[in-house]
Order: sequence, then structure tokens, then C-alpha cells
Amino acid sequence: MLPVVASLTALNGCGFLMGDEGIFRDRSQDYKSAPELPVLSVPEGMSDAALREIYVVPQVDTGVVLKGDFVVPRPAPLVDSAGRDVVRIQTLGDKSWALVGLAPGQVWPQVRSFLTAAGMQVARADARAGIIDSTWLTLEGKPMASRFRFRMEQGVQRGTSELHVLQMNQAGDVDSWPANSDDPAQAQEMLRAVAQYLADSADSSPVSMVAEQGISSSGRISMQEAPEGYSYIRLELPYDRAWASLGLALENASFELTDRNRSEGQYFARFIGTREDAEEGWFDWLWGEDDHPMSGEVFVISMQAFADGVVAIRIRPQDDQLEFDKEQEQGLLALIKGSIN
Repeated sequence: MLPVVASLTALNGCGFLMGDEGIFRDRSQDYKSAPELPVLSVPEGMSDAALREIYVVPQVDTGVVLKGDFVVPRPAPLVDSAGRDVVRIQTLGDKSWALVGLAPGQVWPQVRSFLTAAGMQVARADARAGIIDSTWLTLEGKPMASRFRFRMEQGVQRGTSELHVLQMNQAGDVDSWPANSDDPAQAQEMLRAVAQYLADSADSSPVSMVAEQGISSSGRISMQEAPEGYSYIRLELPYDRAWASLGLALENASFELTDRNRSEGQYFARFIGTREDAEEGWFDWLWGEDDHPMSGEVFVISMQAFADGVVAIRIRPQDDQLEFDKEQEQGLLALIKGSIN
């Protein structure tokens, strides 16, 4: 009789652990019946800045809706030059930074891991601001100690990041960071080292939700429509960098530069259509033709300061008599937009 009782006890225990109401039941659908709780109230006089959503729903870029008779738009081309390499170093003038094909929430823990692997102590870390400061350290062959600031920002394209490194010598006023590195060569060397580490460990990147919340991952570029009816690219970059980025983007987006006018913010470029190294039939599904109707035409791509740190990019045919509709305008802008970084 005892074995029967033991068997019944085991069955009851199994149901208690694994059944529909058991401790180890499947909870994957529990969120559907979860109640919506009111927002946590903060006592008067205290800040509620720290109260944020754990999983932030990003704003959806719905694109530009054409006026007049509605036509289902063809899907935008999947062009993203920023994703061709996981990590690469960009340079403009005396400024250098690493462009990383990962969201800020993935870059943050990797930079922390780099500092640990390099034996560098952290003096300050602010995940929401995307800043990590090292303690003072003396590098081999250097007469004085240095410290480094690693700053992570949202990249131009969605899901990309920018990593900047600032170096400071332990001399003079050490209470505030300089605008530029005291030793640019040291900063450049450190940037290359951390960029190589990120490239080697990109396949196993954890995610920091705090950094992901603090540093937007929605990108700094979008398609907009002006009140006058034309479409344009809104780009959140300083003018000088935006101008350089636009020139490179045109060459990567099947355009051939013929002239430029920096003072007027204008590029003149011939659209050459499908490149030899492009996938066969790439434009076929986009425009439904073997050759794009605008192939061989010269366009004026103009850039104007829209606000502080924001520019607007517009495209129009150099030939005012050329028929150029909304679908063609937005299609070419989409090609350019996906190549800017």
C-alpha cells in the first residue's frame, strides 16, 4: 500500500510544479492579462526624471503621405551604408570617432568590458548620458598621467552608434574636461583600440537597458514634407559634417558628382542608376523597369541649415522641364537617406 501512496504523492507534486497553476508553468502569455497600473506619483518637490518605461516603444517613422489620389507606394530600398561594417573609424578635419553598427544599449556594456580587459579603472559612469570617465593612468613612454572620456551617441541611422574618445593630461586645471584632447595621438590610439575590441566582440553584445533608454536609438535622419509640397531629408548633424556626409552618400547612392557649390550648399550630380556591383534586378522591383527613368539626368541636391545642428536636404532636376513626380523624388531621396552616416 505504501508504494501507491508514494505514487499519488509524486503525481500531485508534479502537478503542483508543472501544471497550469504550477510554480514552473508557462508564463509567456501572462502579459496579456496583466492589469495597467497608474503612474507612480512622486511627492511634491521631488523630481520624477528617473521614472521611465523599461521597454520604450520607439516612435514610428510613417514616412510622407502623398497628396491627391492615393497610390500604394513601393517599398523603400534597403540601403544602409552604415551597416556594411560593424565598426569603422570616421574622420573629419581634426575630429575622429568610431561608427558602430550596433544600438547604443549594446555598445555601452562592450566599452565597459574593454576597460575591464585593459585594466583601466572607471572614475565615473553615466549610462543615461552615455559617458564613461577613466581614472588617471600613466601610459608607457609618457611623461605624465592621462585620463580618458568615452562618449557614446546615437548614430545617424537607426540602430547605430558613435563612440568618441577624449584625452586629458594631468597638468593644469584638471577639474574640467578640455574641449579637445591634450594629446590627439593618444586619443586616436585609444579610439583604435576600443574600436578593434568592439569589432572583435560584436557578435556577443549584451544590452544595457539603462543606456538604451538614455541614448535614443531611433536615428537622427528622417523623411519630411515641406508646406510647399516637396519632400526633403531632415538630418541632425552640424552643417560642416552634414555637407561632407552628403557628398560621400551621393557617391554611394549611384550618383556621379559633376560639380559643387559649397557657399550655396549645392551638389550637382548625375544619377547613373544600377551599379555594376549591384544585385541584378535591384531596381526592377522598386520602379518596375529595367532602367530607372531618371538614369543619366543631372540633379541639384541642395542643403540648408534648418535649425541649430539640423539641416534639410532636397533634390530637384537641373532641367526644369523634366517631368519629376513625387514617387521619383521620394525614391531618390530614400537612396540618399540610406547612405548618409
